[in-house]
Amino acid sequence: MDAWISAADATRSIPLVAIDGKNFDAIIARFGEGARALCAANDFKGEGGRFLGLAASQDSGPVMLAGCAANSGLYALASLPRRLPPGNYALDPRGLALDAAEAALGWALGAYRFNRYRRGDRECARLLVDEATRARVSSLANAATLTRDLINTPTQDMGPAELAAAVSALAARHGAEYREWVGAALLHDNFPTIHAVGSAATAERAPRLAMLSHGDTTAPHVVLVGKGVCFDSGGLDLKTADGMRWMKKDMGGAAHAIALAGLVLEAKLPIRLTLLIPAVENAISSDSFRPGEVIQTRGNIQVEIDNTDAEGRLVLCDALAYAAEMKPDLILDFATLTGAARVALGADLPALFCNRDDIANALLGAGTQTQDPLWRMPLWRPYLTLLESYIADLANSGSSRHAGAITAALFLERFIPEEIPWCHLDVYSWNDSERPGRPKGGEAQGLRAYLQFLKQRYA
Repeated sequence: MDAWISAADATRSIPLVAIDGKNFDAIIARFGEGARALCAANDFKGEGGRFLGLAASQDSGPVMLAGCAANSGLYALASLPRRLPPGNYALDPRGLALDAAEAALGWALGAYRFNRYRRGDRECARLLVDEATRARVSSLANAATLTRDLINTPTQDMGPAELAAAVSALAARHGAEYREWVGAALLHDNFPTIHAVGSAATAERAPRLAMLSHGDTTAPHVVLVGKGVCFDSGGLDLKTADGMRWMKKDMGGAAHAIALAGLVLEAKLPIRLTLLIPAVENAISSDSFRPGEVIQTRGNIQVEIDNTDAEGRLVLCDALAYAAEMKPDLILDFATLTGAARVALGADLPALFCNRDDIANALLGAGTQTQDPLWRMPLWRPYLTLLESYIADLANSGSSRHAGAITAALFLERFIPEEIPWCHLDVYSWNDSERPGRPKGGEAQGLRAYLQFLKQRYA
């Protein structure tokens, strides 16, 4: 990580003293009256996000005081990498005793910037991280970076082919098998809804399904599925300009599934892993699928198209049906599926739907352990009446605006046999504003929680 330095590179590191309001007097006393006077002159009381440099004295070299909120956990120092003067810093034992792994991960999350299209970005401050801590958290930092990079990349450089290429690259890196269905091959091998949603795009942006497979076939089988709508115009049910502005992020579910697959492979969990990424662009042309049409899905369920802007559940349903055919131990899907989940829970809490209480509870617990919160929502099956069609088995949407996140999850559940454990995570995948450790733009949500859960279940 560019945000970290190792002991071998730590010469002339500046001591970084973490301090907060509660412990301010005790910590400042360790540096003498001159330090106290300087803090008073600058009205510095250890407030989170503020910092103050102490000049070298006869007894020590220069020191940087770093204010933090003690209850910020992972994000206690996350505002500093981009605000401190560039240089090398090392946590000093005279300050608050912060968890080394939390501090390192929060520092890396705060140092992130997406600079592919930007010139002259300011160098970030770097934190000394020992090898044991680096080994614990580097994969998590890299997974968050990958998720953010994939989501932040504009559509012209992150279409279906490029998203599938990220799966192919992951497979090559870990010696996994890779397979891809493109365009007409989707129809030939019975993935009709993936094809229908992506059929209006140009040939260069043809719909596809990317699959990675790895592991002993006798091991417990986990299938990860991610919604990969690389841009969502809404189709013929066209979005408004405001609604379309950030739809490059509609492949956020795929970004999460790809990053989680990478974490699982790096952790060498004793499982058989399959990753499925249906990648499409929901465009508009004479080949667009239309409201009122009926599509026979891979799951042999006839679906009436009520709204072409409810396309994410369509690309997922074929992938989920294919996953179910493998009879795995567990299916986990990720999707930027509904605005209703954001209305209910806001941007920071992904909505978790699960058909097993024990698995849902384990995931919620893992989220608490890793400071990566999830919130369970109900699969309230009476609401299936909201998806009734008068000519088909199911509609992909309905006229009611009630319970939109729940009805979307219920739609997906129709493609999962009751005997297979399944979880669906409706993620926002985005930060609307800049916060410590959470820069504006693409965001990873739930990755730490899911990895912890999988380790506890299978390791």
